[in-house]
Amino acid sequence: MTDCLFLGPECGGELADDCQVHWLREDGECLRLGLVECAEQLQGRAIVLVLPVEAVSAFLVELPTAKDRWLRQALPFAVEEMLAEDVELFHLALGKQQSDQRYRVVAIRRALLAGWLSRLRALDLEVAAVHVDADMLPLEAGGQALLLGERGLLGGNGELRMAFAAEQWSEMQDMEPQWTLLESDAPYQLLATGRADATDLAQGEFARRVDNQAWAIWRPAAILLGVGLFLHLSFSLFQALYYERQADHFAQSSLELYKKLFPQDRRIINLKAQFAEHLKAGSQSGGGFISLMETASAAMAKDQGSISVAQIDYSQNRGDLALQVKAGDFAEVEKLRKRLVDSGLPVQLGSANREEDGVSARVILGGAQ
Repeated sequence: MTDCLFLGPECGGELADDCQVHWLREDGECLRLGLVECAEQLQGRAIVLVLPVEAVSAFLVELPTAKDRWLRQALPFAVEEMLAEDVELFHLALGKQQSDQRYRVVAIRRALLAGWLSRLRALDLEVAAVHVDADMLPLEAGGQALLLGERGLLGGNGELRMAFAAEQWSEMQDMEPQWTLLESDAPYQLLATGRADATDLAQGEFARRVDNQAWAIWRPAAILLGVGLFLHLSFSLFQALYYERQADHFAQSSLELYKKLFPQDRRIINLKAQFAEHLKAGSQSGGGFISLMETASAAMAKDQGSISVAQIDYSQNRGDLALQVKAGDFAEVEKLRKRLVDSGLPVQLGSANREEDGVSARVILGGAQ
Protein backbone atom coordinates (compact mmCIF):
# COMPACT_ATOMS: atom_id res chain seq x y z
CA MET A 1 0.00 0.00 0.00
CA THR A 2 1.33 3.45 -0.96
CA ASP A 3 1.60 6.10 1.76
CA CYS A 4 -1.54 8.28 1.80
CA LEU A 5 -1.52 11.93 2.89
CA PHE A 6 -4.98 13.20 3.94
CA LEU A 7 -5.52 16.96 3.92
CA GLY A 8 -8.28 18.36 6.13
CA PRO A 9 -10.61 21.24 5.21
CA GLU A 10 -8.83 23.45 7.75
CA CYS A 11 -5.53 23.26 5.80
CA GLY A 12 -6.66 25.98 3.38
CA GLY A 13 -5.03 26.87 0.08
CA GLU A 14 -1.54 27.73 1.36
CA LEU A 15 -0.63 24.48 3.24
CA ALA A 16 1.27 26.11 6.09
CA ASP A 17 4.24 24.34 7.69
CA ASP A 18 2.21 23.44 10.80
CA CYS A 19 -0.90 22.37 8.86
CA GLN A 20 -2.13 19.18 10.55
CA VAL A 21 -2.43 16.20 8.19
CA HIS A 22 -3.17 12.50 8.59
CA TRP A 23 -0.44 10.24 7.24
CA LEU A 24 -1.54 6.66 6.56
CA ARG A 25 1.75 4.80 6.30
CA GLU A 26 2.27 1.87 3.98
CA ASP A 27 2.39 -0.42 7.04
CA GLY A 28 -1.18 0.64 7.99
CA GLU A 29 -0.32 2.96 10.90
CA CYS A 30 -2.06 6.35 10.81
CA LEU A 31 -0.33 9.41 12.30
CA ARG A 32 -1.55 13.00 12.79
CA LEU A 33 1.27 15.52 12.55
CA GLY A 34 2.38 18.77 10.93
CA LEU A 35 2.95 18.92 7.18
CA VAL A 36 6.67 19.70 7.29
CA GLU A 37 7.34 17.04 9.93
CA CYS A 38 5.47 14.51 7.82
CA ALA A 39 7.47 15.45 4.70
CA GLU A 40 10.75 15.02 6.59
CA GLN A 41 9.77 11.51 7.65
CA LEU A 42 8.58 10.53 4.17
CA GLN A 43 12.02 11.44 2.76
CA GLY A 44 10.88 11.99 -0.81
CA ARG A 45 8.77 8.84 -1.15
CA ALA A 46 5.80 8.79 -3.54
CA ILE A 47 2.45 9.45 -1.87
CA VAL A 48 -1.26 9.37 -2.65
CA LEU A 49 -2.72 12.81 -1.94
CA VAL A 50 -6.29 12.74 -0.55
CA LEU A 51 -8.21 16.02 -0.71
CA PRO A 52 -11.17 17.08 1.47
CA VAL A 53 -14.48 16.86 -0.38
CA GLU A 54 -15.20 20.48 0.64
CA ALA A 55 -12.66 21.56 -2.01
CA VAL A 56 -14.44 19.91 -4.96
CA SER A 57 -17.76 19.44 -6.70
CA ALA A 58 -18.81 15.99 -7.93
CA PHE A 59 -21.43 15.06 -10.54
CA LEU A 60 -22.76 12.22 -12.65
CA VAL A 61 -23.22 13.34 -16.28
CA GLU A 62 -24.30 11.85 -19.58
CA LEU A 63 -21.78 12.05 -22.43
CA PRO A 64 -22.58 11.36 -26.10
CA THR A 65 -19.69 9.01 -26.88
CA ALA A 66 -17.53 6.29 -25.33
CA LYS A 67 -14.21 7.22 -26.96
CA ASP A 68 -11.78 8.78 -24.50
CA ARG A 69 -10.58 11.67 -26.68
CA TRP A 70 -14.12 12.73 -27.57
CA LEU A 71 -15.28 12.28 -23.98
CA ARG A 72 -12.79 14.88 -22.80
CA GLN A 73 -13.77 17.31 -25.55
CA ALA A 74 -17.45 17.02 -24.61
CA LEU A 75 -16.86 17.17 -20.84
CA PRO A 76 -16.82 20.99 -20.36
CA PHE A 77 -20.13 21.34 -22.23
CA ALA A 78 -21.73 18.68 -20.04
CA VAL A 79 -20.83 20.25 -16.67
CA GLU A 80 -20.72 24.01 -17.29
CA GLU A 81 -24.35 24.50 -16.22
CA MET A 82 -23.73 22.66 -12.93
CA LEU A 83 -20.93 24.98 -11.85
CA ALA A 84 -21.61 28.37 -10.29
CA GLU A 85 -18.47 29.83 -11.94
CA ASP A 86 -16.76 29.76 -15.34
CA VAL A 87 -15.89 26.18 -16.30
CA GLU A 88 -12.48 27.38 -17.56
CA LEU A 89 -11.45 27.98 -13.93
CA PHE A 90 -11.80 24.28 -13.09
CA HIS A 91 -9.79 21.13 -13.60
CA LEU A 92 -12.26 18.39 -14.61
CA ALA A 93 -11.35 14.80 -13.70
CA LEU A 94 -13.26 12.10 -15.56
CA GLY A 95 -14.11 8.99 -13.55
CA LYS A 96 -15.53 5.59 -14.41
CA GLN A 97 -18.78 4.97 -16.25
CA GLN A 98 -21.58 3.95 -13.89
CA SER A 99 -24.19 1.20 -14.30
CA ASP A 100 -26.70 3.78 -15.63
CA GLN A 101 -24.16 4.78 -18.36
CA ARG A 102 -23.41 8.15 -16.74
CA TYR A 103 -19.84 9.20 -15.92
CA ARG A 104 -18.54 10.49 -12.62
CA VAL A 105 -16.85 13.89 -12.85
CA VAL A 106 -14.91 15.70 -10.11
CA ALA A 107 -14.30 19.45 -10.51
CA ILE A 108 -11.75 21.47 -8.55
CA ARG A 109 -10.38 24.97 -9.02
CA ARG A 110 -7.29 24.60 -11.21
CA ALA A 111 -5.31 27.21 -9.27
CA LEU A 112 -6.05 25.53 -5.92
CA LEU A 113 -4.86 22.08 -7.05
CA ALA A 114 -1.79 23.54 -8.77
CA GLY A 115 -0.86 25.42 -5.59
CA TRP A 116 -1.14 22.32 -3.41
CA LEU A 117 0.95 20.19 -5.77
CA SER A 118 3.60 22.91 -6.08
CA ARG A 119 3.82 23.18 -2.28
CA LEU A 120 4.27 19.42 -1.90
CA ARG A 121 6.95 19.34 -4.62
CA ALA A 122 8.80 22.06 -2.72
CA LEU A 123 8.79 19.69 0.28
CA ASP A 124 10.32 16.95 -1.93
CA LEU A 125 7.09 14.92 -1.99
CA GLU A 126 6.20 13.08 -5.19
CA VAL A 127 2.42 12.81 -5.71
CA ALA A 128 1.56 9.57 -7.50
CA ALA A 129 -2.25 9.99 -7.43
CA VAL A 130 -4.88 12.45 -6.20
CA HIS A 131 -8.24 11.37 -4.75
CA VAL A 132 -11.12 12.90 -2.77
CA ASP A 133 -11.90 11.43 0.66
CA ALA A 134 -15.70 11.07 0.23
CA ASP A 135 -15.16 9.49 -3.21
CA MET A 136 -13.17 6.66 -1.57
CA LEU A 137 -16.13 5.29 0.41
CA PRO A 138 -17.16 1.75 -0.63
CA LEU A 139 -19.38 1.50 -3.72
CA GLU A 140 -21.99 -0.71 -2.09
CA ALA A 141 -25.78 -0.67 -2.39
CA GLY A 142 -27.15 2.62 -1.13
CA GLY A 143 -25.30 5.62 0.26
CA GLN A 144 -22.39 5.22 2.66
CA ALA A 145 -21.46 7.51 5.57
CA LEU A 146 -18.26 7.61 7.64
CA LEU A 147 -17.38 9.71 10.68
CA LEU A 148 -13.87 11.19 11.00
CA GLY A 149 -13.86 12.87 14.39
CA GLU A 150 -16.07 15.98 14.22
CA ARG A 151 -16.49 15.60 10.48
CA GLY A 152 -18.55 13.12 8.47
CA LEU A 153 -18.45 12.00 4.81
CA LEU A 154 -21.24 10.95 2.44
CA GLY A 155 -20.50 8.82 -0.62
CA GLY A 156 -21.11 5.35 -2.03
CA ASN A 157 -22.68 4.37 -5.33
CA GLY A 158 -24.89 7.47 -5.68
CA GLU A 159 -24.08 10.91 -7.10
CA LEU A 160 -23.58 12.80 -3.85
CA ARG A 161 -20.10 13.42 -2.45
CA MET A 162 -20.26 15.70 0.60
CA ALA A 163 -19.05 16.42 4.14
CA PHE A 164 -21.22 17.21 7.16
CA ALA A 165 -20.82 17.93 10.86
CA ALA A 166 -20.70 14.64 12.77
CA GLU A 167 -23.20 15.99 15.29
CA GLN A 168 -25.83 16.11 12.52
CA TRP A 169 -25.74 12.37 11.87
CA SER A 170 -28.73 11.70 14.13
CA GLU A 171 -30.84 14.03 11.97
CA MET A 172 -29.62 12.52 8.70
CA GLN A 173 -30.52 8.93 9.54
CA ASP A 174 -34.15 9.56 8.59
CA MET A 175 -33.28 11.15 5.25
CA GLU A 176 -34.11 9.70 1.86
CA PRO A 177 -32.22 8.02 0.36
CA GLN A 178 -31.08 5.97 3.33
CA TRP A 179 -27.42 6.23 4.39
CA THR A 180 -25.49 3.38 5.99
CA LEU A 181 -23.02 4.44 8.68
CA LEU A 182 -19.72 2.55 8.38
CA GLU A 183 -18.33 1.97 11.85
CA SER A 184 -14.57 1.48 11.95
CA ASP A 185 -11.75 1.91 14.46
CA ALA A 186 -9.47 2.70 11.50
CA PRO A 187 -11.47 5.02 9.21
CA TYR A 188 -8.49 6.20 7.16
CA GLN A 189 -7.48 2.61 6.40
CA LEU A 190 -11.07 1.96 5.33
CA LEU A 191 -10.94 4.90 2.91
CA ALA A 192 -7.62 3.72 1.48
CA THR A 193 -9.20 0.41 0.44
CA GLY A 194 -11.53 2.35 -1.88
CA ARG A 195 -8.75 3.84 -4.01
CA ALA A 196 -9.29 1.45 -6.92
CA ASP A 197 -12.84 2.70 -7.56
CA ALA A 198 -12.21 6.38 -6.75
CA THR A 199 -11.62 9.02 -9.43
CA ASP A 200 -7.96 10.01 -9.80
CA LEU A 201 -7.60 13.77 -10.31
CA ALA A 202 -4.03 13.34 -11.58
CA GLN A 203 -5.15 13.68 -15.21
CA GLY A 204 -4.28 15.93 -18.12
CA GLU A 205 -2.03 18.79 -17.04
CA PHE A 206 -1.82 17.27 -13.53
CA ALA A 207 -0.87 13.76 -14.66
CA ARG A 208 2.20 12.28 -13.02
CA ARG A 209 5.40 12.78 -15.00
CA VAL A 210 7.76 9.79 -14.88
CA ASP A 211 11.31 10.23 -16.13
CA ASN A 212 12.12 8.02 -19.11
CA GLN A 213 15.56 6.48 -18.68
CA ALA A 214 15.74 5.47 -22.34
CA TRP A 215 15.27 9.09 -23.34
CA ALA A 216 18.23 10.07 -21.16
CA ILE A 217 20.43 7.68 -23.18
CA TRP A 218 19.31 8.98 -26.56
CA ARG A 219 19.18 12.67 -25.61
CA PRO A 220 22.69 13.61 -26.93
CA ALA A 221 21.98 12.02 -30.31
CA ALA A 222 18.61 13.76 -30.49
CA ILE A 223 20.26 17.11 -29.78
CA LEU A 224 22.75 16.60 -32.61
CA LEU A 225 19.94 15.62 -34.94
CA GLY A 226 17.98 18.71 -33.99
CA VAL A 227 20.98 20.95 -34.73
CA GLY A 228 21.39 19.33 -38.14
CA LEU A 229 17.74 19.83 -39.02
CA PHE A 230 17.88 23.43 -37.88
CA LEU A 231 20.80 24.12 -40.24
CA HIS A 232 18.90 22.68 -43.23
CA LEU A 233 15.60 24.42 -42.67
CA SER A 234 14.68 28.04 -42.71
CA PHE A 235 13.31 28.96 -39.30
CA SER A 236 10.67 31.29 -40.64
CA LEU A 237 9.38 28.74 -43.17
CA PHE A 238 9.30 25.98 -40.56
CA GLN A 239 7.38 28.17 -38.12
CA ALA A 240 4.79 29.20 -40.70
CA LEU A 241 4.20 25.64 -41.95
CA TYR A 242 4.03 24.21 -38.45
CA TYR A 243 1.36 26.57 -37.15
CA GLU A 244 -0.64 26.31 -40.34
CA ARG A 245 -0.68 22.51 -40.16
CA GLN A 246 -1.57 22.55 -36.46
CA ALA A 247 -4.51 24.87 -37.07
CA ASP A 248 -5.78 22.72 -39.93
CA HIS A 249 -5.39 19.56 -37.86
CA PHE A 250 -7.37 20.85 -34.89
CA ALA A 251 -10.10 22.28 -37.10
CA GLN A 252 -10.43 19.03 -39.06
CA SER A 253 -10.44 16.89 -35.90
CA SER A 254 -13.26 18.95 -34.41
CA LEU A 255 -15.26 18.77 -37.62
CA GLU A 256 -14.79 14.98 -37.91
CA LEU A 257 -15.90 14.53 -34.30
CA TYR A 258 -19.06 16.52 -34.92
CA LYS A 259 -19.92 14.65 -38.16
CA LYS A 260 -19.45 11.26 -36.50
CA LEU A 261 -21.66 12.19 -33.57
CA PHE A 262 -24.35 14.00 -35.57
CA PRO A 263 -24.29 12.72 -39.19
CA GLN A 264 -27.77 14.13 -39.83
CA ASP A 265 -26.48 17.72 -39.72
CA ARG A 266 -25.58 18.84 -43.23
CA ARG A 267 -25.05 22.52 -42.55
CA ILE A 268 -22.42 23.40 -39.94
CA ILE A 269 -22.14 27.12 -39.17
CA ASN A 270 -21.10 27.48 -35.51
CA LEU A 271 -19.52 24.20 -34.42
CA LYS A 272 -19.35 24.97 -30.68
CA ALA A 273 -22.90 26.31 -30.44
CA GLN A 274 -24.41 23.45 -32.46
CA PHE A 275 -22.49 20.86 -30.41
CA ALA A 276 -23.77 22.37 -27.16
CA GLU A 277 -27.35 22.33 -28.45
CA HIS A 278 -27.09 18.63 -29.33
CA LEU A 279 -25.90 17.81 -25.82
CA LYS A 280 -29.12 19.31 -24.53
CA ALA A 281 -31.33 17.82 -27.25
CA GLY A 282 -33.88 15.23 -26.25
CA SER A 283 -34.37 16.60 -22.75
CA GLN A 284 -37.89 16.88 -21.38
CA SER A 285 -39.11 20.37 -20.62
CA GLY A 286 -40.71 21.09 -17.23
CA GLY A 287 -42.67 24.14 -18.48
CA GLY A 288 -41.94 27.84 -18.77
CA PHE A 289 -40.62 30.26 -16.22
CA ILE A 290 -43.97 30.86 -14.52
CA SER A 291 -44.70 27.13 -14.23
CA LEU A 292 -41.26 26.36 -12.80
CA MET A 293 -41.47 29.26 -10.35
CA GLU A 294 -44.88 28.08 -9.16
CA THR A 295 -43.50 24.58 -8.57
CA ALA A 296 -40.42 25.90 -6.73
CA SER A 297 -42.49 28.33 -4.64
CA ALA A 298 -44.95 25.63 -3.62
CA ALA A 299 -42.12 23.32 -2.53
CA MET A 300 -40.32 26.03 -0.56
CA ALA A 301 -43.50 27.29 1.12
CA LYS A 302 -43.63 24.06 3.10
CA ASP A 303 -40.30 24.96 4.75
CA GLN A 304 -41.87 27.96 6.49
CA GLY A 305 -38.92 30.20 5.73
CA SER A 306 -36.11 27.78 6.66
CA ILE A 307 -34.71 27.95 3.10
CA SER A 308 -33.96 31.20 1.28
CA VAL A 309 -33.15 31.87 -2.38
CA ALA A 310 -29.98 33.89 -3.00
CA GLN A 311 -30.08 33.83 -6.81
CA ILE A 312 -32.41 32.76 -9.64
CA ASP A 313 -31.28 31.99 -13.21
CA TYR A 314 -33.73 30.97 -15.96
CA SER A 315 -32.66 29.65 -19.38
CA GLN A 316 -35.38 29.84 -22.04
CA ASN A 317 -33.31 27.72 -24.45
CA ARG A 318 -32.80 24.89 -21.97
CA GLY A 319 -36.12 25.39 -20.20
CA ASP A 320 -34.55 25.12 -16.74
CA LEU A 321 -34.67 27.21 -13.58
CA ALA A 322 -31.49 27.32 -11.43
CA LEU A 323 -31.89 28.29 -7.78
CA GLN A 324 -28.95 29.18 -5.52
CA VAL A 325 -30.46 28.36 -2.12
CA LYS A 326 -29.27 28.73 1.46
CA ALA A 327 -30.39 26.43 4.26
CA GLY A 328 -29.49 25.62 7.82
CA ASP A 329 -28.09 22.20 6.94
CA PHE A 330 -27.94 19.59 4.20
CA ALA A 331 -31.02 17.79 5.49
CA GLU A 332 -33.18 20.81 4.60
CA VAL A 333 -31.73 20.93 1.07
CA GLU A 334 -32.41 17.21 0.65
CA LYS A 335 -36.03 17.65 1.79
CA LEU A 336 -36.49 20.44 -0.77
CA ARG A 337 -34.98 18.28 -3.51
CA LYS A 338 -37.34 15.41 -2.65
CA ARG A 339 -40.39 17.69 -2.78
CA LEU A 340 -39.32 19.03 -6.16
CA VAL A 341 -38.80 15.48 -7.46
CA ASP A 342 -42.29 14.58 -6.24
CA SER A 343 -43.66 17.41 -8.42
CA GLY A 344 -42.80 15.32 -11.47
CA LEU A 345 -40.11 17.56 -12.95
CA PRO A 346 -36.41 16.75 -13.51
CA VAL A 347 -34.28 18.00 -10.61
CA GLN A 348 -30.48 18.21 -10.44
CA LEU A 349 -28.40 19.07 -7.40
CA GLY A 350 -25.38 21.07 -8.52
CA SER A 351 -22.51 22.32 -6.38
CA ALA A 352 -23.17 22.25 -2.62
CA ASN A 353 -20.93 23.89 -0.05
CA ARG A 354 -20.97 24.21 3.72
CA GLU A 355 -20.64 27.81 4.92
CA GLU A 356 -20.38 29.43 8.35
CA ASP A 357 -24.11 30.10 8.55
CA GLY A 358 -25.35 26.87 6.95
CA VAL A 359 -25.35 25.22 3.53
CA SER A 360 -25.36 26.80 0.05
CA ALA A 361 -26.52 24.63 -2.86
CA ARG A 362 -27.45 25.01 -6.53
CA VAL A 363 -30.71 23.30 -7.48
CA ILE A 364 -31.65 23.03 -11.17
CA LEU A 365 -35.34 22.44 -11.93
CA GLY A 366 -36.63 21.36 -15.33
CA GLY A 367 -34.56 21.22 -18.52
CA ALA A 368 -32.21 18.26 -19.20
CA GLN A 369 -31.81 15.55 -16.59
